[in-house]
Amino acid sequence: MTNRPKILLDCDPGVDDMFAIFTALRWCDTVAITSVAGNVGLEHTTTNALAVVELAGAEVPVHRGAAGPIVGETLDAAEVHGAKGLGGLDLPAPASDVASSDAVGALFDHTTAGDVAVVAVGPLTNIALALQRDPTWASRIPRLVIMGGSKNAGNVTAAAEFNIWADPEAAEVVFTSGVNVTMVGLNLTRQVEMGAPEIAALRASGTTTAVSAAAALEFYAGYSLREYGVAKSAMHDPCAVLEVVRPDVFERELMHVVVETGGTHCRGMTLCDGRKNAAPPNADVLTRAKAVEVVDLIMQATMNPLG
Repeated sequence: MTNRPKILLDCDPGVDDMFAIFTALRWCDTVAITSVAGNVGLEHTTTNALAVVELAGAEVPVHRGAAGPIVGETLDAAEVHGAKGLGGLDLPAPASDVASSDAVGALFDHTTAGDVAVVAVGPLTNIALALQRDPTWASRIPRLVIMGGSKNAGNVTAAAEFNIWADPEAAEVVFTSGVNVTMVGLNLTRQVEMGAPEIAALRASGTTTAVSAAAALEFYAGYSLREYGVAKSAMHDPCAVLEVVRPDVFERELMHVVVETGGTHCRGMTLCDGRKNAAPPNADVLTRAKAVEVVDLIMQATMNPLG
């Protein structure tokens, strides 16, 4: 693949973040990674980002980010991703340390040339803090692709997807900032699933990254089996990376998206307004994926992240 866009990956590893990192390394020029608390606490998401990059044999600076949301208590999804974030996988402690503890500064520094897309696949805390520190940043990045929200049902609640639910105030900052947003929500990512056949293929490939990813995916699929009765899991975060690389494998719709920050039942909901008289669109919302092609790209990256 000759099209290698430049991206900065903001993430909270997380099993599917691990696959997203491999996908970013294989198909993009990944200029930096910023960590944020989300699937598990910041100490684990940061260590996991460092360890996964090292597992792939890559050299990408990792910058530590926000340890909790803008408002309220820190929430996690450890029941989905395991206590340390990578399911049953226990990677060696990384030899490298973070490049900085200033994710916002890194977001600014790595996007000065205007040719780096930001792909955010965790709670949007780092992104919102950057926009609050410098609102003009919204016009200085070509685009922001987020894994978050949903056109229909949520996962952590009936209405809300985890990344938005974990920091809805941050998401509101993002969606009202004027930044060029592409939303890769649950309505899209649930179309891209991996389970037993992919686990077997990863193990059969024998590469260090594939075997490690298979162990993490097995834990992830086990949660899906217990919770939903299906032993396969959506590859949420790699879809956001691949939208930058292969926009042709996705369908989309321009919509006006509002984030619900209050409400007993709807906090964290992304309300996608499909009315003909809706407010002007503020997001490009993905609607359909060519799932077979997307899974194949993820599998190639996981087996050989450096190509």
